[in-house]
Amino acid sequence: MNLRFALICKLGGGAEAFSSGPGNITSICAITLASKNLSAAEEQNIYGLDVTSKKTIDEKIAELARAEVLKTALNDVLSTKDKLITFGLNSSSSTLADYCESIQGFGTSDNPPFIRCFFELHQISRAWRPVVGAVGETSEFSGRENLLLWEEGVGRYYQHAMALKAEKRMGGWRSGQDAWGRRGVSISEMGSMPCTIYCGEMYDNTAHAVIPRDDRQLAAVWSFLSSPDFAASLRKVHQGLKVTNHALLNVPFDLDHWQQVADERYPNGLPKPYSDDPTQWLFHGHPQPATDPLQVAVARLASYRWPAETDTAMELADEARTWIARCEQLAEHTDDDGIVCLPSVRGEAPAHDRLLKLLISAWETVQPGSWKPAVLDKLLADADCAGKGLDVWLREKFFEQHAKRFHHRPFIWHVWDGLKDGFAALVNYHQLDHKKLERLIHTYLGDWIRKQEADVRSGMDGAQTRLAAAQDLKRRLELILEGEPPYDVFVRWKKLSEQPIGWNPDLNDGVRLNIRPFMTAEVLRHNKKPKLNITWDKDRGKDVESAPWFKVFKGDRINDHHLTRAEKMAARHGLGQG
Repeated sequence: MNLRFALICKLGGGAEAFSSGPGNITSICAITLASKNLSAAEEQNIYGLDVTSKKTIDEKIAELARAEVLKTALNDVLSTKDKLITFGLNSSSSTLADYCESIQGFGTSDNPPFIRCFFELHQISRAWRPVVGAVGETSEFSGRENLLLWEEGVGRYYQHAMALKAEKRMGGWRSGQDAWGRRGVSISEMGSMPCTIYCGEMYDNTAHAVIPRDDRQLAAVWSFLSSPDFAASLRKVHQGLKVTNHALLNVPFDLDHWQQVADERYPNGLPKPYSDDPTQWLFHGHPQPATDPLQVAVARLASYRWPAETDTAMELADEARTWIARCEQLAEHTDDDGIVCLPSVRGEAPAHDRLLKLLISAWETVQPGSWKPAVLDKLLADADCAGKGLDVWLREKFFEQHAKRFHHRPFIWHVWDGLKDGFAALVNYHQLDHKKLERLIHTYLGDWIRKQEADVRSGMDGAQTRLAAAQDLKRRLELILEGEPPYDVFVRWKKLSEQPIGWNPDLNDGVRLNIRPFMTAEVLRHNKKPKLNITWDKDRGKDVESAPWFKVFKGDRINDHHLTRAEKMAARHGLGQG
């Protein structure tokens, strides 16, 4: 058929354009086709209408009758790599593609075995690489929560990728490597296309790295991409929810203008990496300027340290290094074993007293005289605990807020016996090995139990209830220590002989799997959705045929599975491992 575009009408979101049918996950165009019967001059153009700015059906109908007819040259469309039809753009202007390249990041096809939030691990070993991911809003340095189990590109992730390749299922396991080590801008794929400065890290396929061919133009490129002008220009070119690499660069870019903007905004050049957000591996670790000071202070009290504090090679702003140095003055308030009891146990002060001393030190060592009661009042008000004390916040608010703040991969666990005036402890998960769990049970909880037994003998009110609750908590923690189903840990990417026996977790397996016995035994302050949103549902996709449980689960990625100690011991004995 010899047809041409007679008219293209951009209608906008499906729910806006039609009374029934597709929702706003789609963007609709109405296209009119006609037979070619035009003059040579007329055939050089494509015509269109745009009513996407109107949000109701009636408004769109009215606008179609009066909207200006737009046109674009056919040759301009044919000259673009993606053959994009755009209206209202100057075809002679320069585009980002003239100055930059856009490179998409890697995809694992199975994130749980290979991707971790950095705070799930005690420290970032050489096996793990920091990863930049999508950001929710534009900021200079964000999207830096995750790690990839890279193992120099020759470990388990490589083996997984080769197995997928053999099954002809995937080829993007190391995509983005052309951008590694270079500087640019990382742009998230969806919505308003939020972005962050990219410093050459690995990055996943939720983002594109836009890399200037000339490093001297980076500030101008960042100034444009981080401005509302970029998203507005992009949506003239591409209305789809997901934007391709090529479409991302097919927007007009006035280098001279944006270089002037950059010179005014960044007279000393772009800033070096810095973040006050404790969910970023760039975070310096000091509570005072943090976006969530109380959460940072509790983590420090329980002896957690951020990667930036220990990695002297990490590129950071001088301001970040200054805050890191100030953290050293808080060391005296750090707990020695990562177990901080809320009530006074073993002669230690209650957690709220210890936390208050750390907070005072965090302010006073920076500026003497800066700590005042009003500071604590504001901290508590910001933490949804206005008019109450640190003891109430620790008991009732901390763990829920901690889980939410750290993407429901909590690393400080609130263990308790269910009573408001009972036993409770904040435990640094990174230190909670078999011996530390025994210490929690027999030393800390044991001391509390002995105290309640003495109170029962002396006839103190409520002592019998507290004793019963503590003894029940002891029983449930001992079940976790033993590790028989359903209080075992199962790791679907490990063979039977590699499964942990009893409470001997491998932190590399992640919080999601290792927290299961504690949630199952219901010994945490929150054990269920929505306050602790962790489940062991089947993961998306199909396993490779070489996966250890492929035959058992018929290729499904099953996490909710239980194994007895006897099964695990027999498998290890068969390998001569005891």
